[in-house]
Parts: sequence; structure tokens; C-alpha cells
Amino acid sequence: MPPEPVPAYAYLNARVLPLDRGDRYEEPLAEALAENGFAEITGGGTGQSEAGEIDYCGIDIDLHDLPNGVPFVCDFLAGCGAPKGSKLQYEEDGQPVEVPFGVLEGLAIYLNGTDLPDEVYATSDVNELYQELNRLLGDRGSIQGYWQGPTETALYLYGYSVDEMRGLIDACVAAYPLCQRARLVQIA
Repeated sequence: MPPEPVPAYAYLNARVLPLDRGDRYEEPLAEALAENGFAEITGGGTGQSEAGEIDYCGIDIDLHDLPNGVPFVCDFLAGCGAPKGSKLQYEEDGQPVEVPFGVLEGLAIYLNGTDLPDEVYATSDVNELYQELNRLLGDRGSIQGYWQGPTETALYLYGYSVDEMRGLIDACVAAYPLCQRARLVQIA
């Protein structure tokens, strides 16, 4: 009789919407696990702040082969672009275990949605800014998520280095009217 699966949680330090979590992490992992049988996905979810901003997301997993499944899941999700601060959580012999993984760093740009002149909001387009930031980042990063709150809109950029991403986008952020009073915060 096969051993009981070990329940695990892949905590992803990624601020992405549920559909993006599925496309970027869950579906590719499910396909890979179907081929090797190390584990299977049993669910997923998103953690939010009181204001409704995404703080993290995660995938529920049943590990069928602990020695092979743990490194496989961690390496696979890191290869999918999991940010630093991600971890696989499970119990072994009644003790909690956390295995860190993740390679990308994260930078959030919080655009001020209430305190700029009305003309800025009327003449600026966040979609234009989104496209320009992705163009400037090139193959060094990308916007992987966003959040629109009551007073701010956040764009979540992930790449190999926060400092490098800032260097690539600083001139745009300084010049684009919608970025006035924007906050830049490292998130991973």
C-alpha cells in the first residue's frame, strides 16, 4: 500500500491575480507532476491585505514522493519565475519544514490615484505606461501583476535585480505625468 501523501503548501511571494497564478505556476506544475507522479496539486489561493491588495499566492500540493518531490517542486517553480521569499511548507515527523526557493526580485510602483491634478488623470493612460515599462525592462524583467485600490494603483515588476530594474525605468518614472508622487517599494 502506498504511503499517505504529505500535504504541502507552495507559498509564492508573488503578487499576481488568480488567473495569472494558474497560467504562470499551477498549470505548468500540474503538467510536470502528471508526468513524474512526485506530487499532485489539490488547490490554490491568494492572500490579501485588509485593503484588498494581493500579498502572496500559493498552491496546495500532496507530495507522494518526499525525497524527489520537494526539490522538484521548488526547482520547477523557481524556473517558472517564483520570486525570492517563496517557500515550500510541509510537516515531516511532526515538525514544520520550510524549503526556500525563488530567484526573481520584485518592485512595486504605487501610482497616486487621488492627489494629482485632474488633467494628469484625463490625459495619461496607465496602459501606455505599462507597455513602456515592459519595453524598457526588455529581457531583464516584466510587469507580472497589478492592483487597483481606492487611492493607488500598483504595478508589480519582477526581474533579476531591483536595482537593475530601477536603473532601466527611472527616467520614464521621473518623466511620465502619472508617476508623480509614485512610491517604489521592493517586494521580493
